[in-house]
Amino acid sequence: MYNPEKLVMFRNRLEKMFRHRSKQARRMGISCYRVYDHDIPEFPFCIELYGEQVYVAEYLRHHGMEDETYGQWLEESLACISEIFSVDAEKIFLRQRKRMSHRDEQYEKLDERAHVFTVSENNLFFKVNLTDYLDTGLFLDHRITRQLFRELSAGKQVLNLFCYTGSFSVYAAAGGAAKVTSVDLSKTYLQWAKENMHLNGWEEQKFPLVHADVKAYLKTLRPNQFDLVMMDPPTFSNSKRMKDILDIQRDHVELINDVLRAITQGGILFFSTNYSKFQLDRAAIEAEAIKDITRATTPFDFEGKLKRACFQITARTL
Repeated sequence: MYNPEKLVMFRNRLEKMFRHRSKQARRMGISCYRVYDHDIPEFPFCIELYGEQVYVAEYLRHHGMEDETYGQWLEESLACISEIFSVDAEKIFLRQRKRMSHRDEQYEKLDERAHVFTVSENNLFFKVNLTDYLDTGLFLDHRITRQLFRELSAGKQVLNLFCYTGSFSVYAAAGGAAKVTSVDLSKTYLQWAKENMHLNGWEEQKFPLVHADVKAYLKTLRPNQFDLVMMDPPTFSNSKRMKDILDIQRDHVELINDVLRAITQGGILFFSTNYSKFQLDRAAIEAEAIKDITRATTPFDFEGKLKRACFQITARTL
């Protein structure tokens, strides 16, 4: 049931987090960051800032409220957000979502409002969409990982697998990569990646986009084809466009070893997963070294709330 006194708790918590996070973001020159993530159980929101726009994702749950009461609760919650962030209601975009383990559902188009605009991160530009899809187009939790990837890209043959909207590809190109190949099963997201590349002044000749099932694509690669790889697969996918089901816990060893066979000696693979129960089978992976960089790549706005793991895996040398 809705307890109006809890709204005061929500307001105080949100005000505190916004004051703290906005100072950190200004100091770091960041315009897109997370402010609140289900801190109070009765207010199950994820709230993020994208420049002057506010993205609010409500995790749906059995709240026990009648429709009228729920409507009042939601209206008062959004009014509170509007006041604390000092933004008009039309700059707040609400997305209602279930907690899911199947990231392949991100490919489903949910709306047709198309509120699309450009944001910047580390002097690079990205298109975000706060209305039409389950995700906005820019995963904020990988902000540090992207910069690390950029720093390692100079002169490299780079591969971005399950590339989504191509943010890692943009960073690699900005880092001076010799070539960046981006692979995804979704034509929608490949087009989005293409637009992100164009926003930053790069064309497809040097940065090709490949429409393919990653599991099948990896089997076609030859040794020493790439120096640096990013792989951030969904937890699970049973898309009709795939030859086989993808289950990241079951399939991660095969995926990682296929990448390691295709990269140069001492080449590096960044592997990330959002699966909360994920266990890396280190003994079965044919690598020189495996380093858990989850903590090192956790941004300030995800401390204590990060829902992914990230590993830096180095290919064997003779």
